[in-house]
Amino acid sequence: MLRPLQGLFRSEDYPDLLVGLGEPDDAAVWRLDDERALIATTDFFTPVVDDPYDYGAIAAANALSDVYAMGGQPFLALNIAALPPSLPVEISAEILRGGAEKAREAGVVLAGGHTVQDKEPKYGLIVLGFVHPQRILSKKGAQPGDALVLSKPLGFGTVTTALKREQADPSDVAEAVGWMKRLNRQAGELAVEFGLRGGTDVTGFSLLGHGLEMANASGVGLRFFFERIPFTRGARRYASEWIFPGGSADNKLFYSSQVRFAPGIDDASQMLLFDAQTSGGLLLAVPPQRLEGLLERAAQVGQPLWVVGEVISGAGIEVL
Repeated sequence: MLRPLQGLFRSEDYPDLLVGLGEPDDAAVWRLDDERALIATTDFFTPVVDDPYDYGAIAAANALSDVYAMGGQPFLALNIAALPPSLPVEISAEILRGGAEKAREAGVVLAGGHTVQDKEPKYGLIVLGFVHPQRILSKKGAQPGDALVLSKPLGFGTVTTALKREQADPSDVAEAVGWMKRLNRQAGELAVEFGLRGGTDVTGFSLLGHGLEMANASGVGLRFFFERIPFTRGARRYASEWIFPGGSADNKLFYSSQVRFAPGIDDASQMLLFDAQTSGGLLLAVPPQRLEGLLERAAQVGQPLWVVGEVISGAGIEVL
């Protein structure tokens, strides 16, 4: 789909466009001066949960995450909403309230937006943020020897699909919703504090898909240790029943040729690593000399972090 755009916006014609169509990163970055660059991103999707307030909050947290994944701080947002005319106004209002209160929690001003009518609800944000031009967190910043650190567990796709099929335990849904509503603000601030350069957030392309984007952009390989990877409480049970969103199967089809699994990892466990996430955590590449300090600081501020793998020489991903 993007092929017609090739050659229209050449990087050499826009020297202040630090990150654009030529990079697989989470947001665009435009240099304003030597001290500031502007981050711009947008994200929206159809409902993943039943409660309209939670849906709005999750969609907002997901959109804001792209700025945190670039090492930036968001400051301004606009609503994007496509709502059915038959949807009760009280439900539409709760979606917008959920997004607005999540933006306020992030210290972001929600300054307006745009709505259209559509058959199925869609909601999200356009988000602007600032980052220092020399401190951008990007997918091309991973180096061999770095530890791979994850800030949220996996399993949101399989749990929300179980919810849609009316097969989910309410406590499993509540846990997943809590994680999806959690901002990546603190994890992003820790990445900046410790001078990290490699990272992304884990969303629709799954841990392996976004990991491969980082590996390919950095010219390295990644090694994950399956038993170190955290999952939400019900994720393995729903995976064993093969309850996955369609995007997870797409991820496996597209990325599996670049992934090598150890023989003891069964099909359901493999699919969990291809599971399409909504508002997932940050995946950070941490130089070994900074890892202990990062984990100690994260524990002090109450930010969960899991060391799930390492960056290696080579290409692709291996899961042991």
